[in-house]
Amino acid sequence: MQDSTVYNIQETIEYQKNSIVSKTVIDMDTGTVTLFAFDEGQNLSEHSAPHEAMVHVIDGVGEYTIGSETHRVKAGEMIVMPADIPHSVRAPEKFKMVLIMIENIEE
Repeated sequence: MQDSTVYNIQETIEYQKNSIVSKTVIDMDTGTVTLFAFDEGQNLSEHSAPHEAMVHVIDGVGEYTIGSETHRVKAGEMIVMPADIPHSVRAPEKFKMVLIMIENIEE
């Protein structure tokens, strides 16, 4: 078990010009929590993951294409990305997000 830590998300990760910055907060066999800061115009190309994922946008607006649907998600909103569905992320403006990935555990 890790020690308790209080994070100010806005201060824990900073924007960098022409970059995507990430910081992993929790990295366990059962899932991860990662903070991201996207500069305007940056993107993650289409990919898929074997885990369920939830994104919480904490600053700005992110654009998520999941399968064939595109969603604009703004600060204070969340979106779920199902496992094994191709998705991509685009920054129409700079934005920060928290990505929570949880492994599917079958009994």
